[in-house]
Amino acid sequence: MGLSRDSMGIKSVDFGLEIRKRKEDDKVIALAGNPNVGKSTVFNQLTGMHQHTGNWPGKTVANAQGWCSDGSQGYVMVDIPGCYSLMAHSTEEEVARDFICFENPDGVVVVCDATCLERNLNLVLQIMEAASKVVVCVNLMDEAKKKKIHINLDLLKQRLGVPIAGTAARSKKGLDQIYSSLRLCLDEGENEEIPDTPLILYPDYVEEAITRLSPLVEEMGNGKVNTRWLCARLLEDNENLMEAVRKYLKPVAESEEIKVALEEIYSQWQSEGITLEKARDDMAAVFVKQAEYLCKGVATYENQTYNQKDRRLDRLFTSKLTGFPIMFLILLGVFWLTITGANYPSGILSSALFGLEGTLSKMADSVGVPTLISDLLIRGVYRVLAWVVSVMLPPMAIFFPLFTLLEDFGYLPRVAFNLDRCFKRCSACGKQALTMCMEFLNLQFRLA
Repeated sequence: MGLSRDSMGIKSVDFGLEIRKRKEDDKVIALAGNPNVGKSTVFNQLTGMHQHTGNWPGKTVANAQGWCSDGSQGYVMVDIPGCYSLMAHSTEEEVARDFICFENPDGVVVVCDATCLERNLNLVLQIMEAASKVVVCVNLMDEAKKKKIHINLDLLKQRLGVPIAGTAARSKKGLDQIYSSLRLCLDEGENEEIPDTPLILYPDYVEEAITRLSPLVEEMGNGKVNTRWLCARLLEDNENLMEAVRKYLKPVAESEEIKVALEEIYSQWQSEGITLEKARDDMAAVFVKQAEYLCKGVATYENQTYNQKDRRLDRLFTSKLTGFPIMFLILLGVFWLTITGANYPSGILSSALFGLEGTLSKMADSVGVPTLISDLLIRGVYRVLAWVVSVMLPPMAIFFPLFTLLEDFGYLPRVAFNLDRCFKRCSACGKQALTMCMEFLNLQFRLA
């Protein structure tokens, strides 16, 4: 079930179920953002909850809810999974897209990383296209200051036309700006800076198709979703999205008029030499170029060469020549250290735990415990527990710290980048390579 009215804790949410607010006038706010931008930290600081935070992309696999208030208005904050795009290619992105686009939250707070603002603006623009009430929270302002990166929040606010909050969530700085931005965003009529024209303008042939589809989609959608956003996504012919449309907007999915219109549009494109793949690429490129434009003059760097080291590492770790050999060597090294290194502590634990079995049996016999119960508890439950601990604990204690180090050094995202093209051929994404590595190691120990 959803979040009960008298619950103060964080509850996982099933999207198919109703969100019950603490009070009738409380606002449901989605907290969105790329992985590793401090989104869960912002959530914890606002709600006073202690949701686990970490650096694993896609770690937040289910929505968490918490309640907070600015004194006059209460908010149900929903921490949705971190994602890079609403053009969903993974389960986490599907979860985020469905909540923002189809569950109709009262507002969306998009958390960005001030040290790499341009990359984060891609998601901001996609959310602004889909949702009407958006606040941009530029987090990690303290990290940007350390790197001598200056962010002109006023200029960014002017260009985006939505409220902007600059925060350093770990030190609780700027959180009050989120509340004031939410009040401005949710107060109808007061936010006069919203541009008259959309921030995202597609190529002419796409805009013409959107204009043609809009009346049909608006009629069938009944105002439950942003018409322009849905028309653009329908033109991309993404089966992943269509599953969500069939779930949330069945009339749109079953409309023969819309199907016919789409077929006619694709036929016209084909006659003009425009493939569906080209249309998708052109539409995605618009967000990238617009994010680049918006960031010009907003983020300035005292040290223009601050990222040269990272760029050199990118060329080394992701190039066609060296990327895969280095990746295989590093992953094989991790596996070798885990498997070989686990043998020694595993032997010590096994000797100690199984050596204790005889002592426990003698103690049970001395106090008159029946043989049936003694065998069940000691030779059954205890022996299985000792086996699991001695076999599984050492490799886990080695493997996860090693993977954490690789993540902290920024190598795991590069692994995901290297393998993304390969995984897309089987309808997956590069991030799932990390799960594959863990499952491969698990399989090795099962076979052992």
